[in-house]
Amino acid sequence: MESNSNPKPGILLLSKAKLDFSKTLKKAFFFEHLYNPIGIGFLVLFAAIIALGTVKLGVIFGSALIAITIGLPALYAIVAYPRFGILVLIIMAYMLFYIGRLGVSGPLGTVIDLIQTLLILGTLLSLRRNRDWDVLKGPVSTMILIWIGYNVIQVANPSAVSRLAWVYTIRTVAIVMLSYFVFVYNIKSLKFVKLIFKVWLGMCIYAALYAFKQEYIGFSDAEEAYLHSDPEIAGLLFIAGHWRKFSIFSDPVSFAYNITMSGIFCIALIAGKHVAWKKWVLGGMVMIFLVSSLFSGTRGANVLVPVGLILFAILNYNRNVLIMTCVAAVFFVFLINMPTSNPNLLRFQTAFAPNDDPSYKLRKFNQKRIQPYILSHPIGFGLGAVGGWGKKFGDGGVVSSFQPDSGYIRVAVELGPIGLIIFCTLMFTVMKTGIDNFYIIKDPEIKNYSLAVVMVIFAYNIANFPQEALVQFPSNVLFSLDMALLTILRRLDKEKQEKEAAQIKTVN
Repeated sequence: MESNSNPKPGILLLSKAKLDFSKTLKKAFFFEHLYNPIGIGFLVLFAAIIALGTVKLGVIFGSALIAITIGLPALYAIVAYPRFGILVLIIMAYMLFYIGRLGVSGPLGTVIDLIQTLLILGTLLSLRRNRDWDVLKGPVSTMILIWIGYNVIQVANPSAVSRLAWVYTIRTVAIVMLSYFVFVYNIKSLKFVKLIFKVWLGMCIYAALYAFKQEYIGFSDAEEAYLHSDPEIAGLLFIAGHWRKFSIFSDPVSFAYNITMSGIFCIALIAGKHVAWKKWVLGGMVMIFLVSSLFSGTRGANVLVPVGLILFAILNYNRNVLIMTCVAAVFFVFLINMPTSNPNLLRFQTAFAPNDDPSYKLRKFNQKRIQPYILSHPIGFGLGAVGGWGKKFGDGGVVSSFQPDSGYIRVAVELGPIGLIIFCTLMFTVMKTGIDNFYIIKDPEIKNYSLAVVMVIFAYNIANFPQEALVQFPSNVLFSLDMALLTILRRLDKEKQEKEAAQIKTVN
């Protein structure tokens, strides 16, 4: 039986009509930019739908329209263009609480979780397509996976205060830590690293200047409403007749730590081989950051700069560094001992005499009281057992009502001594990798960036003892980014050295 392979005339006409229609739409939308009868008709129809929807549904329709026209393309761009997503994540992590105070309702924290999840999804798809898994190997990657795995199996902890608390807490541990792999895989050029630094420091400059506004001009109406919405807020933020400033962040502690980290980062950059005007700009930024951090009244942040300078002097020892460190030490000794009536400076001075501080004594007492519970539970009481989630979901006992006031103490209570050992091993691995890479890296510019990132990570580890420095936005995102940058900068330097060696070989 003979088969007819030629298509029927009707099918040919239908295909030609579809092709002509497609060309017409393409011409109307992309070449003539809707400046034609089809485009005008489309815009009239779109305007009529908006008008009808607004009349019938009001704000709900407007919100849905914004979500469709802006949200969906943005979500696609985050998956398809992960570098764009990384910048969006950094900006959103800084602006999260500020947007909330402007009156934008909704689960903004979930929005950041969604961005991180989309970035992880896009990275996994790219990894599967390119089979480039070697990029993610290394001691830091291994320890992060062990840490995430240990947190995941905590759902089965027989001593868990609450399973529901685990659900709310695991996302801030697993998703944020998995972002490390997103950064390591998608940040592939020094140009993009510099762009990230500029965006980060730009957000911090805005936050610092906003703190100056709060200090010398006052709070906004929304901020005033927040401060007086709960007596506990006033008890924490109104000290000695002076309001502690929080800028665009959730609280004064988060503000102080982030701004101080930026100051430490800029101090390290000043030591690099940059043109004079850039060093003057960096020096001005350091002053703005450190002065604005005083407005927060967070004493734990005040010790981070001297501690960071000690590491700086050890890793980058030379005559100029020694002179700069000595000058900085004299300056800090003067600030600590000078007589003053300024409430911000007085609180700064008390940071260097903790044994005379009643709140520090109370923290030591509480930590001593919880020690028997930690030692008797090797794997702890489960994620979310203490702090806010413990208070909300717990049984009201000693553990669930305990306020850790320290990242290390929280880990010890929730994950036990075993979890604390894993966490400290992770931090040690990160620091060792960063220091090793600093000495291995040959390019002066990349070496300077590596030193700055190591100093920030070191300062965060110190800050995590008096406060919970690594669990709040944007610190958790920034810390994962900094861990990734240690690996990224080493890889970029290696690629640069190999390229230069290949060029020399070609010339010879």
